[in-house]
Amino acid sequence: MNVKQKTIKSEVSVEGVGLHTGAMVTLTFCPAPENHGFKFQRVDLPGQPVVDADCDNVTDTARGTTITQNGASISTVEHVMASLVGMDLDNVLMKLDGPETPIMDGSAILFVEALERAGVVSQTVDREYFQIPHNITYTESDRKVEIVAMPLDDYRFTCMIDYNSPVLGSQHAVISSIAEFKDEIASCRTFCFLHELEYQLSHNLIKGGDLNNAIVIVDKAVTREELDHLAKIFKREKIEVAPQGILNNMELRYQNEPARHKLLDMIGDLALVGMHLKGHIMAARPGHAANVAFAKKIKAAIKKEKNKKIQKVYDPSVKPLYDVMQIMEILPHRQPMLFIDKILELSKTHVVGVKNVTMNEEFFRGHFPGAPVMPGVIQIEAMAQTGGVLVLSTVPDPRNYLTYFLKIDKVRFRAQVLPGDTIVFRCDLMEPIRRGIAQMKGVGMVGDKIVVEAEMMAQISKVKESDRVS
Repeated sequence: MNVKQKTIKSEVSVEGVGLHTGAMVTLTFCPAPENHGFKFQRVDLPGQPVVDADCDNVTDTARGTTITQNGASISTVEHVMASLVGMDLDNVLMKLDGPETPIMDGSAILFVEALERAGVVSQTVDREYFQIPHNITYTESDRKVEIVAMPLDDYRFTCMIDYNSPVLGSQHAVISSIAEFKDEIASCRTFCFLHELEYQLSHNLIKGGDLNNAIVIVDKAVTREELDHLAKIFKREKIEVAPQGILNNMELRYQNEPARHKLLDMIGDLALVGMHLKGHIMAARPGHAANVAFAKKIKAAIKKEKNKKIQKVYDPSVKPLYDVMQIMEILPHRQPMLFIDKILELSKTHVVGVKNVTMNEEFFRGHFPGAPVMPGVIQIEAMAQTGGVLVLSTVPDPRNYLTYFLKIDKVRFRAQVLPGDTIVFRCDLMEPIRRGIAQMKGVGMVGDKIVVEAEMMAQISKVKESDRVS
């Protein structure tokens, strides 16, 4: 049985300080419609811009993962993103009234508990997974970083860290399924070394830092004066070094809590791929920069696999879903401006149409008549008409509506289209149609070869009485 997409039942908010800004911020998780994905919204900025939780929007990985889009940035998104994946969600809007998510206790558990309070609800659309098709690898030889994703019909993680620290040593963390996230990973807190803490404090980089939201590993000899200075900064009566080599501000929840937290970070960063994954991720010495670079490799693999699916070779001779007479019941176009002859497939999110190119076409009379080539603009128009069938199929009375171009983007003409060719166009919605606006990715193929591709934005508009033809 297909797994359905999920969102939360109701809004739920958490409040806390940003680790680096020190400012109080409220993060509100909101239900979102099917195919919405994970998005942040900066409600404190003019226009309340939305930022897609996407690895292509990552702009900084120095002290956490920062994403930026539409003039807005959100920092330290990894713990929030890990909680969404760990709760098996698909569509959530996160409203934020500041530039950084709250650090809370340095883990993801308080986000998970908030999402549990909101409740989870299944939606009507099937979830799409990306199943790792073959080993995907990433390495950084200078930092000895190695990450590999291997095929598996589940989502499994293995993480190893080694900082050449006598206190930490070499640590491993493993979960055999993402279902173990809440109990095994979510409560594991961020950590830093004492020398990093001192540097960040001296450079005013962790204004929201507190001994309640980080494990501090003492990796050097430390004097009583230094400990007393830290106690003063963090408003503690006294700070000591515990036998485990950490400041005595807190007890470890797991002996390998640092390795488990690095695994948590990986889950959050890889959530920026934008799709649920199936595979076994194994990582040695990962960090935010490596995680994001690896996420981009996976996203590139997803795009490649999607292109393979789009490049399915259709048989234009099969019985059509709609013939040209039925197409004219949907589209307002007529000869010589009707460029689609058949519709082979139509769903809520995609359409496949056919254009038979013959020497009798009107445009060949004036477009390179001695060496006829189908004009690129006509190819785009034919693609748009194919998409128009998809868009107009969403209204009950398509004859009373028109579709108009708002934007054409990323157009590429890969090969010439000649008389005798048959172009098969496939258009897929890039996101749900909202307020009559449709965004589609279109591909035109002759046989197994892509000849044209583009992204299109169109608007559905109701026909005015004055525009009707009797």
